[in-house]
Amino acid sequence: MATGRAFRVWVPEVWDIVTLEPGADWTVARLKSEALTAALGRTPDASLYEVKFRGGPVDDAQTLESLNAPGGSGFIVLRSQRRPVR
Repeated sequence: MATGRAFRVWVPEVWDIVTLEPGADWTVARLKSEALTAALGRTPDASLYEVKFRGGPVDDAQTLESLNAPGGSGFIVLRSQRRPVR
């Protein structure tokens, strides 16, 4: 069941912003998985990525409800380990 709140999730790896309307019981891990699948067009190993909200990393086990994220909030999903640029 959707909460009626939409969240913007930026996936810098592909420079894409995905808008999701999660259910009230969604965890950060599910938000991450759904955003990666939508942005990349495939389901990558989500354990290689982390989610940041309001500038800091958040635990995958947290629910979106526990973060008190208002509708329209932005999240960032990026690789946990940065890859070197050559």
